[in-house]
Amino acid sequence: MKRLFDIFASGIAILLLLPLEVVVAIILRFTGEGEIFYRQNRVGRNGNIFAVLKFATMLKDSPNLGTGTITQKNDPRVLPIGGFLRKTKLNELPQLWNIFIGDMSVVGPRPLTKETRDYIPREILDEIQDVQPGLTGIGSIVFRDEENIIHQSGEDYHAFYKREIAPYKGTVELWYKRKKSFLLDMKIIFVTAWVVLFSGSKIADSAFPDLPKHQIFNP
Repeated sequence: MKRLFDIFASGIAILLLLPLEVVVAIILRFTGEGEIFYRQNRVGRNGNIFAVLKFATMLKDSPNLGTGTITQKNDPRVLPIGGFLRKTKLNELPQLWNIFIGDMSVVGPRPLTKETRDYIPREILDEIQDVQPGLTGIGSIVFRDEENIIHQSGEDYHAFYKREIAPYKGTVELWYKRKKSFLLDMKIIFVTAWVVLFSGSKIADSAFPDLPKHQIFNP
């Protein structure tokens, strides 16, 4: 049922959003470095590597510059239109193709690079690795302000990510796996759309009252 929904939803979305994607592609072609798409290897279900597809929002050599695969607040590697695309999540639209061909699901843990994935405690990683990664998920909602939180810590980005963020990411994705249902997926899709439109909303607190808490993300 989940796979059928993924195929149907991504197929319809690809067709409906094609005009918007064409406009974004044209803008990217004539701004920044002229790149339209960005492909990066991510770890999928059961450790399989696949190329996640996004609209290009950062410099081509970004993984080898600055903080590498971790994006910081006001990151100088972000292209002029990249900030808008990232804030509105329009940069994620090409991943509809990843969903359609089966690399990803509409809802699931966000696919991570091998570097950041290895920061998640092994005992949690072993349990959640068989869940298909998603375009959105409970992690996408909880960690939507991740860049600001890392910045406000004043610490080294990688050290803070490894100590505070990665273990909590593993914990919330483990919660998702144990609670997983079609109804929960529908709720996550709705809440994702809501927090994109209303970034300061606390709707997730009431929508998922039993979600594990962390003092940094739930002051």
